[in-house]
Amino acid sequence: MRSRRETVRLLTLVSVAVLAIDACGGGSSSSGSTSASTPPATTTVAATPRPKPPGPSYPQVLGVALRSGPTHLVPAVRWHGQTAVWLARLPSGVALLVFDQRLVVLRLHSGTADAGGAGWRFGPSATRRELHTLVAAFNGGFRLSTGAGGFMSFGRVAVPLRSGLGSIVTYADGHTDVGAWHHGLPAPGAAVVSVRQNLSLLVDGGRPASSVGCSSCWGATLGGVSDPARGALGVTADGRLVWAGGEKLTVAELAGALVSAGVVRAVELDINPEWVAAYLYGHRGGHGPLAPIPVMPAQHGIPGEYLAPWSRDFFTVDVR
Repeated sequence: MRSRRETVRLLTLVSVAVLAIDACGGGSSSSGSTSASTPPATTTVAATPRPKPPGPSYPQVLGVALRSGPTHLVPAVRWHGQTAVWLARLPSGVALLVFDQRLVVLRLHSGTADAGGAGWRFGPSATRRELHTLVAAFNGGFRLSTGAGGFMSFGRVAVPLRSGLGSIVTYADGHTDVGAWHHGLPAPGAAVVSVRQNLSLLVDGGRPASSVGCSSCWGATLGGVSDPARGALGVTADGRLVWAGGEKLTVAELAGALVSAGVVRAVELDINPEWVAAYLYGHRGGHGPLAPIPVMPAQHGIPGEYLAPWSRDFFTVDVR
């Protein structure tokens, strides 16, 4: 007959053996019976967490961006496992890009003619360093010679800024806001790195401007049509940027699309087919040149697709 000490020692050895089998993932069902009224004892073994595989070092464009048919707002670009850009192509012909500013930053580029000259921080094509971080690009505002607004980048002024005009303002911390200059913008004490102005606000307080029925108030159109290509940039109450555009849009349709997307303030950008375009950029698995993807499948397009020097100012969107 075993002593009490020997019995305890035997039970300990059995328990250790069971733990060793469980930890290796081995073992088979026991050939012995177990009482139905007494469930078998279980032992919880802490699992070692598996390291997550490293994400791509480039932003990933999802397959929805390659489709040409209508789609509601869906994720289009991921960065480190999070959605950085959403895309919608509506039956009305409006395309929408929605940007999460926690993951991306907007950059104002000078063109060869507008604002012209050398020495701008961001010049007439996407920079070499942007080629690894580039997510999207879209057109800027009217020709600066039209007097529709000002242009400033990193302390350099091409056209002086004017109070009250709709302004796209990017701060040194990388976030962008849209509003009326000296009527809410810039934010007090915040360092501004760039401003692009164009006309008055198209959307303010979540409502279209009262003048959206006046086509001539929002720029001269080729052939005098009321529904040329148009683009705009706005901001939602929670700080997301929204680009909207289409090949045939009235001012009211453009403003309505922005409001429907939750935009509270917006600025109309350029108009007419030759100057309205937006692209997403595929990174080809991190190898080779970028693959531009038209946001509006039927858009006229920009020569060089913002990857080669372009005459007009434009915006790029890069992951942070």
